[in-house]
Amino acid sequence: MTAISSNPSLLIRAIRRGLRPVGLETVGRSLYHRMTRRSSAPASETAKCRERLAQFCAGYGLDIGFGGDPITSHAIRMDMPQPYTNVGAMPVQLGGDATHLVWFADGTLDFVYSSHVLEDFVDVSAVLAEWLRVLKCGGRLIIYCPDEMAYRRYCAETGHGYNPHHVHADFSLSFVKGELARLGTAVRILHEAPLVDVYSWELVLEKLSRDAAAS
Repeated sequence: MTAISSNPSLLIRAIRRGLRPVGLETVGRSLYHRMTRRSSAPASETAKCRERLAQFCAGYGLDIGFGGDPITSHAIRMDMPQPYTNVGAMPVQLGGDATHLVWFADGTLDFVYSSHVLEDFVDVSAVLAEWLRVLKCGGRLIIYCPDEMAYRRYCAETGHGYNPHHVHADFSLSFVKGELARLGTAVRILHEAPLVDVYSWELVLEKLSRDAAAS
């Protein structure tokens, strides 16, 4: 195999050189840009945790702030009408506000999943209350988010661009568990990890009925 045939960018440059004499060089340029954009597209945060967390996303559920790459193919894809993160090709199905899930009555979903979204809200407990509201008893809330201090260290050490949408300097697994405790909604922890994938944490909760919580 030649170096050109094994390297797509070299192959496309060769095509462009061949097309230049007949005025069709722009065809090769367009192809080159499409291929390089595809190869350099950033991986989603969800891609890092899918192997661990997709197993909890059974039934009818919602991926909040999915950014083009939902946790599972069957998840309802919700994001802002114009998402600021674009890490996949799947389009938005429900465009709106993650703090008001107006499409869903109380206790209607089997799961709610969200990756790297909760840290952007000032009133974290209000957002958690809304996400828990739409879950059935026995439904699961699956959260994957950055540990803010670990994330800031990562950005400082690597030069990675810091996300200015983050609100809380002390945002972490323990921070969110504290907010959940103040809410008082009956839940059971099915899975938790305080630091995974360099700067993130994950939490899986089951919503309990009052009877189950009392037993």
